[in-house]
Amino acid sequence: MSIKDKLPAGTKLGFGTAPLGNMFRAIPEAEAAATVEAAWQHGIRYFDTAPFYGAGLAEIRLGDTLATHKRSEYVLSSKVGRVILDEVEDVSARDLGEKGGVFAHGRPNKIINDYSADGTMRSIEDSLKRLKTDHIEILWVHDIAQDFYGEEWLSVFETARKGAFRALMRLREEGVIKAWGIGVNRVEACELALDLSDPDGFLLAGRYTLLDHERALQRLIPASAARNVEIVVGGPYSSGILAGGAHFEYQKASPEIIAKVDKIKAIAQRHGVSVKAAALQFALANPVVAAVIPGASKPERIAEDQAAVSQVIPADFWREMQQQKLVAENAPLPID
Repeated sequence: MSIKDKLPAGTKLGFGTAPLGNMFRAIPEAEAAATVEAAWQHGIRYFDTAPFYGAGLAEIRLGDTLATHKRSEYVLSSKVGRVILDEVEDVSARDLGEKGGVFAHGRPNKIINDYSADGTMRSIEDSLKRLKTDHIEILWVHDIAQDFYGEEWLSVFETARKGAFRALMRLREEGVIKAWGIGVNRVEACELALDLSDPDGFLLAGRYTLLDHERALQRLIPASAARNVEIVVGGPYSSGILAGGAHFEYQKASPEIIAKVDKIKAIAQRHGVSVKAAALQFALANPVVAAVIPGASKPERIAEDQAAVSQVIPADFWREMQQQKLVAENAPLPID
């Protein structure tokens, strides 16, 4: 069965909780709780999180709010590969690859990378406690790619393949979890996982968006389709630049990216289209995509995302996007 079959019926939009880990800014507890509750009130029943987000902060906040709702009514995915310790470390000194400084406002707990089987089990046990639940439906192996580990990424991947992958496959076979895969910001890691293992799906962040999708369309998308392996699209707003923010790839956007976004905005304005709507519906138009999980740290953003998914986008918008070479010719588009 596919990832889509593991999600609540009719799910298109999930909730990515990275912002709840105090991503880029310190979010008041009340605001974080209100954002999760807003997602619930707007019908969202799929929530993705990770120990890495604020050193456990996102999981804690998500668990606190969802504890007021029936566990049978929602689906959780979290991640393995990082273990959060009780000891404190200098947050500014963390080596987080391209995400350096992103969670500077998170908890100061020490984060260690551990992709072994034992580390995987410990990570799951700790996540269950933070999330105040007794099970997690989907688990992703987190960040085993170039953006975090540079030239060493293949070695880290192999450690995960022998450790985390096998542990999660065993849990799937035992019925403890419903699905597993990898959660990364790079296409190459997903392609390698398809070649060497048996994942149910991928959480691919930032690599199937309006700003970056050509590489995914070359091999990963067709190979995944052939294997009935589906993709959950994370970061559909490319770290916020497509939703009015200033970040791309977790850093301040470059002049080149800003110029490209300005072109998209101009076309969207001519056709009366929200850029958010274009971003979400572009991802969802691909049959390999099971859901999109934009993040949010303010309650009002949830309503905006829901409206964006249902907004009617004229076919002429997409034709102009293609003519301006802002979307690939072979990308599936939401045109009737």
